[in-house]
Amino acid sequence: MVDTISTQSQSEKMGIDPKNIPLNPMGKNDIKKLETFLIIGTLYRPEILELIKDPNEKSTWVDSLAIAAAAYARYKAGMPISLIADELGRSEETIRNHISGKTKAGSLIIETYEKLKSGQLNLIISFNSSNRELEDLKNQIKNLREEIEKLRKERDDLKNTINQKDEMIKNLQIEIGKIKSDLDKISREKEEIISRYKLLQNKLLEIKKILENTQ
Repeated sequence: MVDTISTQSQSEKMGIDPKNIPLNPMGKNDIKKLETFLIIGTLYRPEILELIKDPNEKSTWVDSLAIAAAAYARYKAGMPISLIADELGRSEETIRNHISGKTKAGSLIIETYEKLKSGQLNLIISFNSSNRELEDLKNQIKNLREEIEKLRKERDDLKNTINQKDEMIKNLQIEIGKIKSDLDKISREKEEIISRYKLLQNKLLEIKKILENTQ
């Protein structure tokens, strides 16, 4: 049985041919195609449409599904988890939970992918000039991507700051090492001077005794 996902029909329909969606993306464009299909295909499932009627729930679900879809599309493209986490600005644990279906969003995305893979899913979107739902979703996804990019930039800035601090610490450690070496050298020189002083003092005492005996 083929599932057909659609919005409320108004005046115009737009269909997306599943055959044009790469199951194993081979580049950025393919990843974007699969990611977009997984997001829209999941958002327009009846149970999700019911959930996102609440504006607060909608924002949460769009965010979770967008990240889960982006992670799964990249996972199917063969990207390592560490790289996916860096690119999406999320922790590796979060990415693993999404692509393994441990999160609700990840589980729904995987279900959508499996239906796409088995040919059991067709996506038909109906809309008219007054229906802004699809456009709103696109804008939210765009905003999420911009937020991810912003987080990535902040992460990179923090990495640069950490690297600079690490470099400063290394330089300070080198300086401390030099100071310690100088202190050790001074300490050895001091001990040597004390030793020579004692030796000279003993010689002076010996000379003094000799002089006293000759008088």
